[in-house]
Amino acid sequence: MMHLPFLPLILPLLAGILILLLKPFGLAAQRWISFVSVLVLLGLNLWLLNFSLEVNPQIYALGNWQAPFGIVLVLDQLSAFMLVITALLASAALWFALRQNTDRLGAHFHVLFQIQLFGINGAFLTGDLFNLFVFFEVLLLASYGLLLHGGGRLKTRAGLHYVAINLIGSTLFLFAVGALYGILGTLNMADLAVRIAQLPASEQGVVAAAGLMLFVVFAIKAALFPVYLWLPNAYSQTTAAVAALFAIMTKVGIYAILRVHGLLFGEQAGALAGIHLDWLLWLSLISMLMAALGVVAAKALRQQIAYLVLASVATLMAAIAINSPNALAAGLFYLIHSTFIAAGLFLLAQWITQGRGATADHFISAPAMPKAILIGSVFVFAALAISGMPPLSGFMGKFLILQAALLHPQAAWIFSAILVSSLLIIIALARSGSLLFYNVQPAESRASEPQPLAGANAVLLLLASGLLLVIFAQPIFDLTELIANQLYQPQLYLRTVLEFAPLANPYKELVP
Repeated sequence: MMHLPFLPLILPLLAGILILLLKPFGLAAQRWISFVSVLVLLGLNLWLLNFSLEVNPQIYALGNWQAPFGIVLVLDQLSAFMLVITALLASAALWFALRQNTDRLGAHFHVLFQIQLFGINGAFLTGDLFNLFVFFEVLLLASYGLLLHGGGRLKTRAGLHYVAINLIGSTLFLFAVGALYGILGTLNMADLAVRIAQLPASEQGVVAAAGLMLFVVFAIKAALFPVYLWLPNAYSQTTAAVAALFAIMTKVGIYAILRVHGLLFGEQAGALAGIHLDWLLWLSLISMLMAALGVVAAKALRQQIAYLVLASVATLMAAIAINSPNALAAGLFYLIHSTFIAAGLFLLAQWITQGRGATADHFISAPAMPKAILIGSVFVFAALAISGMPPLSGFMGKFLILQAALLHPQAAWIFSAILVSSLLIIIALARSGSLLFYNVQPAESRASEPQPLAGANAVLLLLASGLLLVIFAQPIFDLTELIANQLYQPQLYLRTVLEFAPLANPYKELVP
């Protein structure tokens, strides 16, 4: 049982290594190993989430070194929750890639896919700030390879922008880590929280600067205004399965703000408590409106979906900035919705692109695509869900966030931003649906028959979350409330990490 927090980390890493070693045996072997590994990871993470709800946070001390001297992994309810979402998303994205033969477009797709999961899971599990940086770099390398998978001029240009802005973020991350270590002498997040609470006034300025620098880094990862311009091109130019997997990437930045700033600059931080919250609120509201304008101005469906991802990120950030357990519970509920529906839309856009021939997903008149009624019906459902129309999950998530914002001093601004952005998104998606499925050329100039709707299981699974979150709203919201309440009890996390004692003889059971 003590090795549980390590398993979500080692499984995709070993799968990636095995796939690389078995590459001479052909693509079929790589596919089997990759998909079976993801399914096993999904089952493991579901079990870990259930386990985390019954016990205190679980610690895995790498090398059997006690924190803060050694590196620790921490499995609590929030990290287990994010692991489950990642595994569900990865299963659907990988299945779609296999059915669409996306993995044939270039080399090492499955290796990069597994390493991407290794980096994401590591970011969710690490209890050490420097290792968070390391896993961010693993994410950057693997995601860059996946982004360019299949090649092409537009992918290369988008990839260069993506790498450039993330390298700037990595540099700032190192500066912030160096400043914190120089002042506090530790990088364990629990130990940092304790020392910041005891920090003399003479050293608070440097730590505050480092904290805001980290906020900029995580804002880059989450694509928050004004450092969000890399995302629309990157997400819209890559393949559909990769874009669907990338729907979790911005959530890694959101998680980092929750974990790092929630611990280091929570209520116990004294004068430095909540130094990021005002910035987070106003930047999230601006991001929300800018993203909605991007949705309106988009000239192609995949670009529009990328801006919808930005809008969902901004809504989540606003929920975090409200800074209450109820708001965070609502935000986590909305996180499930926004991740799965946006990913499903990316996969759906692949069908539309195939069906419209040379016109692809551009918002211009084209011959009616085959199976237009079926695809159009799925699009209408997804559009209603992502825009927040009742009775689907987007409406419920935004309603819960607005309800939590009622007592906030800036409630009027939060209500205005969410409602105005939602209205703009509804108008834009209505126009997009009309251009794609209604304003078509005469039947005699129909496009050629597209490929079959391969990967339908993945698309329907992801989009069905818009309905399942409503049917099972109460138990799911109860779960997010539990997670939010635990996150607002940082002393439990701190005590569990810092009081964890290494094993006196970890090999005792192996000795005859």
